[in-house]
Amino acid sequence: MLCSVAMLGRNVHAQPASPAIDQSPVIAIDILLEPDAVMLRHCEANNARLLKAYPKGFALDATHTPHITMLQCFVRTADLDKVYAAEEKVFAAANAMKLDAFKFYYIPAGGALGVAGICARPSPEIVKLQADIIAAAKPFTVETGPVGAFTAPMDDPASNAAFIQYVSTFEQKAAGEHFNPHVSTGTAPKDYLDQMLKEPFEPFTFSPTGAAVYHLGHFGTAAKKLKEWDLKP
Repeated sequence: MLCSVAMLGRNVHAQPASPAIDQSPVIAIDILLEPDAVMLRHCEANNARLLKAYPKGFALDATHTPHITMLQCFVRTADLDKVYAAEEKVFAAANAMKLDAFKFYYIPAGGALGVAGICARPSPEIVKLQADIIAAAKPFTVETGPVGAFTAPMDDPASNAAFIQYVSTFEQKAAGEHFNPHVSTGTAPKDYLDQMLKEPFEPFTFSPTGAAVYHLGHFGTAAKKLKEWDLKP
């Protein structure tokens, strides 16, 4: 993901799924796009800054993978292969795209913390792709799930409840006209993030390099890759 810059295209090469996941009846997943090296450099720089402000925050690594969330949802674990097959058809038909990053943002994460990110403008191409992804997953989604549907619970029960609610209502609150394509970069106190948002932001253009399905972890992070596709122009 850190090397060549590729864009979404019509040639899709499915990669093998990761080793078997824990067989809970319901799993929380993130269907996402993986950003190119341009976006990754900006994410890493911002993450380093946030860790200085809040050392207890998360670093960007294999369990906190930078990504653009297209859909978070609960599905039956037994239906995962059907979800993969449905989404592969969507990505095979997707057109190439470039996205414009234009601002920082954050979402409250319970208490005094927020999860920060870099926002991209919701172009017609990515809005359509999100709609297609949601439609493909719809037959397999369930209304909600337990804490066990994530890779691990958080220490704060209120945070657990908040993220279960967020995933349960993702389509209503974060899709279509409410879609805010972004790449999360870390956590920090909201007071610090409020000041960061007031700073000038230098826009840049980037592209997705691929697509994947991840098992969701803390703070809605892409914690464990379950399936991936190489997407070429």
